[in-house]
Amino acid sequence: MYLRVCVLVLVSIASTGLAVAQQPPEEADAEFGPVVRAYLGYLRSEQEVVDDRVSRHEVSRAYYRRNSNRIRALRKMAVQIARETENDFLPEMEAVTRDELGTLFEDPPKPGSFQLGEVLNNTFRFLGAVRTGETFYIFARLDPYEQAELIEKQKARPVMAGPSAVTEGTSGEGSNRPRRVTTP
Repeated sequence: MYLRVCVLVLVSIASTGLAVAQQPPEEADAEFGPVVRAYLGYLRSEQEVVDDRVSRHEVSRAYYRRNSNRIRALRKMAVQIARETENDFLPEMEAVTRDELGTLFEDPPKPGSFQLGEVLNNTFRFLGAVRTGETFYIFARLDPYEQAELIEKQKARPVMAGPSAVTEGTSGEGSNRPRRVTTP
């Protein structure tokens, strides 16, 4: 009797798992809003393109593996952001491996120094590292308004010059730059 119950429970669990695995991707992404679903659909399309290219022998297996892993990493980060924020918004994301950091940065930083949320070069915010076969470093590209705001904040920060701090761009003792005048 106990064995029959166990078998029934296992069959029930297996069939439920199979039903979830066979859900169309659109249903699996139903918990998200239209923007996140569209991005996940875009990633599915990208994977189909990579699958097609490898089936036609247009790309190497290494290229296929890396790009499939990149797509999985982006999907994982997108789902994580959408669930954590409960918001139907995703930043423009870039996923790069250690050896690809030079594609984003002129002077590539050391991955071990990245802090979550850290902004690099006033252009990218570090979102995290995702391991999908290899480690991908995920960055959100800052929009032009965020970049301008960061630059303005940096200009307003005090600069240490001698015994007293002076705000950069203002005249005064210790300032070695002329005052910058901007017109609206």
